[in-house]
Amino acid sequence: MSQGSHVHLTRRERQIMDVLYRRGDATVSEVLEELPDAPTYSAVRAMLRKLEEKGHIDHDAQGARYVYRPTLPREEARDTALARMVRTFFDDSPGKTVAALLDLKAADLSKQELDELAALIEQARKRGR
Repeated sequence: MSQGSHVHLTRRERQIMDVLYRRGDATVSEVLEELPDAPTYSAVRAMLRKLEEKGHIDHDAQGARYVYRPTLPREEARDTALARMVRTFFDDSPGKTVAALLDLKAADLSKQELDELAALIEQARKRGR
């Protein structure tokens, strides 16, 4: 599996991965219960099989049922996807990425979140010296 492959997921595949990351593991029925506007059991089973073929999940057979789980820790998948997004959309610039996020969400940030961001920027300045 290539490092950037976690970015190439359909909306429904991302929803399934969210369920698996939230639960740790799940059967087809358990995934189906948690999906918005859930498709059929067969469709979920087919999507899980496709995610397994792509290397995003694997399964254990527990009796007659399969229990699926992610192959990468959520943090590693997130970091890989984020690095690819920064590279692809923001010229590999963390500054441009943060500026875009602030343009989108600045009004939604609490004073505490702004203080945390300021502290992170200060830490980055100290490390850069």
